Amino acid sequence: MAGLIAAGGYANSTFLMGWTGGYVLLAMLLAPYLRKFGKFTVPEFIGDRFYSKNARLVAVICLIVASVTYVIGQMAGAGVAFSRFLEVDATMGLIIAAVVVFVYAVLGGMKGITYTQVAQYCVLITAYTIPAVFISLQLTGNALPPLGLFSTHVDSGMPILDKLNQVITDLGFNEYTADVDNKLNMVLFTLTLMIGTAGLPHVIIRFFTVPKVADARWSAGWALVFIALLYLTAPAVASMARLNLMTTIYPEGTQAEPIQYDERPNWIKEWEVTGLIQFTDKNEDGRIQLYNDSPEFESTAQARGWEGNELVVNRDILVLANPEIANLPGWVIGLIAAGGLAAALSTAAGLLLAISSAVSHDLIKGSINPNITEKGELMAARISMAVAIVVATYLGANPPGFAAQVVALAFGIAAASLFPALMMGIFSKRVNNVGAIAGMLTGLAFTLTYIFVYKGWLFIPGTNNLADTPENWVLGISPLSIGAVGAVVNFAVAFIVSNATEEPPVEIQELVESVRYPRGASQAHDH
Repeated sequence: MAGLIAAGGYANSTFLMGWTGGYVLLAMLLAPYLRKFGKFTVPEFIGDRFYSKNARLVAVICLIVASVTYVIGQMAGAGVAFSRFLEVDATMGLIIAAVVVFVYAVLGGMKGITYTQVAQYCVLITAYTIPAVFISLQLTGNALPPLGLFSTHVDSGMPILDKLNQVITDLGFNEYTADVDNKLNMVLFTLTLMIGTAGLPHVIIRFFTVPKVADARWSAGWALVFIALLYLTAPAVASMARLNLMTTIYPEGTQAEPIQYDERPNWIKEWEVTGLIQFTDKNEDGRIQLYNDSPEFESTAQARGWEGNELVVNRDILVLANPEIANLPGWVIGLIAAGGLAAALSTAAGLLLAISSAVSHDLIKGSINPNITEKGELMAARISMAVAIVVATYLGANPPGFAAQVVALAFGIAAASLFPALMMGIFSKRVNNVGAIAGMLTGLAFTLTYIFVYKGWLFIPGTNNLADTPENWVLGISPLSIGAVGAVVNFAVAFIVSNATEEPPVEIQELVESVRYPRGASQAHDH
């Protein structure tokens, strides 16, 4: 995420707003009610609330599509960390990550994964904030990174964001703090990430492991405190990483010559081993030209004798490389490696658990073979976990985007399919099984079709295959933002179909009532 913000600046602040807002939604609208319902998987809740095995089956399909997409991004992230710190190429790093995740998730189980979360989050928060403090002190003299972001750059005496704007605009990039033209897309993308977060099964199942309904609220509340700490630090880490990268290549300033390739710092040499930094000497002058080789900047570049951008830096490495770029002590570099691995492994384990429980508990025990033994169910869970890891590893090696972008697609899929069903299941007594199934299928189909068409993965006869560019998008809505529209489609179809068909049984309506109100409250209200 910080790599995304570093590359895109203000335009990518949507990730911060969306993912934070999602936890607010989860804490207020979903977690306590789902915990009170007493089921242990999302498809089980949907199957029981909508009194239908088919609804449960559709929820399993939606869950698997969203979770496998998400695992691809997590595996790619873990692969980046392993490749750098074991000094192997990115593909080998990914394979090592897959083996570690498999052992860790298969042996851990729900309780193991829940408790290791605590340790991992401590590592993650520490690993993210300590290097940020060092770098903020180094660049601005301010020990608090969120305040450092609005402080003065020590070397130049300029506000740090002004300094960053100056450096990157000198090299043909857009201003880091530039406003976004397409406000509709920005709002929809933020909304997609919000409701996608609240609808992701691997996040929701964590609230099923707490003892009481009140604990579910407290759990979500504490999560928000730590998320605030992490997400206030992320923009500072991103902007300082970008500035450090540029000033490493142009130590004398952007109007002077960039550094010689032979004199490149150690961190570039180390990351080149992974294949995630690549240098091509296009004008054969032995120097590293890093700039935006856009048509607008072409004449300036030619006047300097440059023949194209020569350094390609994978944006997923920026946070991991940040301490090395800033020449921080070795223990800080090790700490951030541990944090990166903790983040990727913990999320991957949660996702794999959600996938395996959906297959073994909801699909096999719920639909195919209700008499399966616990031992058989456990074996099915482990096999499905192994298959999910193999698929995610293959797609992680050939990803449809960089890590955070693939993750964003998963949120869109969850937003369009599962979130509306969960919301209607809790807050509407009128939505029946036919409406819920129709809504989920329509939302999922609509969103996947839009993503596949505009990502160029689905060829449409009579077109030259629509490229993933703003000019082609319908109303300027990107494939990453379409989940919010898919959710609206889901809600609309579910309500229309439900109102055209018969009401849910009385006992289901009473069940919905009992989930939302404390015992005895409805009778007191009636009196």
